[in-house]
Amino acid sequence: MNNVQLAVQFFLQIAVILIACRIVGAIAARLGQPQVVAEMITGVLLGPSLFGMLAPEWQAWLFPWDKTQKLRDTSCYLFPASQLGLALYMYIVGMEFRMDIVQKRMKSSIAVSLAGMATPFILGAGLAWILFHHTELFPKKTSLTEAMLFLGASMCITAFPMLARIIHFKGLAGTTMGTVAIGAGAIDDAMAWILLAVVLASFDGDISHAIYNIGGALGYVSITLMLIRPLLARCSGLMIKDGKLTDGGLVVAISMMSLGAWFTDLIGLHAVFGAFIMGAAMPRGVIANDLIARIQPLAVALLLPLFFTYSGLNTKIGLLNTWFLWGMCAAVLAAAVLGKWAACTLAARATGISGKEAMGIGILMNARGLMELIIINIGLQRGIISEGLFATLVIMAVVTTLMASPIFEYLVGSGTHKPEPHTEDKLPVAM
Repeated sequence: MNNVQLAVQFFLQIAVILIACRIVGAIAARLGQPQVVAEMITGVLLGPSLFGMLAPEWQAWLFPWDKTQKLRDTSCYLFPASQLGLALYMYIVGMEFRMDIVQKRMKSSIAVSLAGMATPFILGAGLAWILFHHTELFPKKTSLTEAMLFLGASMCITAFPMLARIIHFKGLAGTTMGTVAIGAGAIDDAMAWILLAVVLASFDGDISHAIYNIGGALGYVSITLMLIRPLLARCSGLMIKDGKLTDGGLVVAISMMSLGAWFTDLIGLHAVFGAFIMGAAMPRGVIANDLIARIQPLAVALLLPLFFTYSGLNTKIGLLNTWFLWGMCAAVLAAAVLGKWAACTLAARATGISGKEAMGIGILMNARGLMELIIINIGLQRGIISEGLFATLVIMAVVTTLMASPIFEYLVGSGTHKPEPHTEDKLPVAM
């Protein structure tokens, strides 16, 4: 396709994606699911799992995809557009992040994160040992250590962007439950990406990649929160005129977000972490409020659905086509759900959070969503896992995300949790 044909195709794809997301969203709302879950499902439905199975010629025409990467196709523009949407949304999440509650609940966030990672990781590593020795679901070039690390990382991850949208949908932003879950989810995903970096480094025979990844992440967080945040606070007056954020201020803010996303992507972490940390560094008040008001409609209504669709185009649930694979899928799902929920609930309870809130945190942390899909897509592309294991992990990601909202409503309920009072303005700007 030439540039003009790609542009024409892109506009048609946007229309189909947005309409499909709203139709599925209307159905999902009746079942108690937030719009974000509907968008994740829609992305899978528009891919080879349903649309490609029912009407392969139409699906190939609407979403041309060249696996050899020799031709320009849907991926050359849908991928960067989808990454922009995800980064912008996580930038908003960072600006809404309550640093004051994190300080007060740091013990809980760390405890929940560590427990919620360790238990499913151990269970996942144990399953990997069994699968490695008794099946061919790991390619021959994958070592036992790599298999155990990869499956453990896949099972212990929490869908940070998905978690953020579910918390926003349920009105939990700013509450103890929502902020502890977000804090623990951020730590979970950062650690999972570091584990992935170790696996990829081992797979490539170059451990320096993992050291570069970890060191770069620590350096970025330190510089952003200790240097850039106070600098932005001191210069905030230059970004405001007549009580509103100026156009120049908007450009500066989006440029900072883009640089943060670029750097964390460059060092091997996902762009969402750079955007999130940069959002946490932005001055609160007029600047943050105006940025959210300007960015959120475009990011949520237009760009995020493109991200879900791009991921769905890489997903083939139909590969789960034998009773053995379904049985293995059930084992993986049970280990992932029980390990994450039980460990996070007990850890939150042990740090002084009430029983109902602790249970709610455990349920929220179980949503794995598309961060899981991103990791396993990398594993598939690099040849660490087979297509059969990939399909199993897709099912686990979809089911754990689908079950989070209705189980939360049934066991915890929503609309009764009040945000904690703001104390952030009293904190040192370098925090």
